[in-house]
Amino acid sequence: MRVYLPATIGMLHKLVSEGKLQPLGGTGFALTPALRESYVSGDTEELEYAALLDAARASLRLIGDDQKESPRRVVISADLENVTTRPDLDAAVVKVSGPIVLDEVAAVHVDTEEAEKAVRAAAAVIDAADLGDLDAEFTLGEAEDHELAWYAPQELPFLLELL
Repeated sequence: MRVYLPATIGMLHKLVSEGKLQPLGGTGFALTPALRESYVSGDTEELEYAALLDAARASLRLIGDDQKESPRRVVISADLENVTTRPDLDAAVVKVSGPIVLDEVAAVHVDTEEAEKAVRAAAAVIDAADLGDLDAEFTLGEAEDHELAWYAPQELPFLLELL
């Protein structure tokens, strides 16, 4: 199953240096039966993109107010076998058992430099946005207007060197 794992630049460094990474809480996002049922229409690609966007939003929580963390959303796309759906949390949420290894990574999606200011602002207000604060939702939307860039796993060392 293709799973989208929220991450940070710091977590990418760990994945590259150690060759594996334990997703925080084992939480990922995927095209689950519950996600498919929650949409009136949409093909597989569109629904997988929705799961990726959920993971990108979760990445904001990982960045939080940590000023040491690079303000770029990161989503690791991995093909995993040991995945359990968690519809009790949300339609796209899955639980990953154990760490992922670099060989399981299909791609990595990362914000560009232009998104940093909006991402930092969104990370600071994500909880307020979830609680319905309209200004916070607007700030979150500005970060989500930025598309994530796509990188192949073999490009990660070069990407991290450039950051």
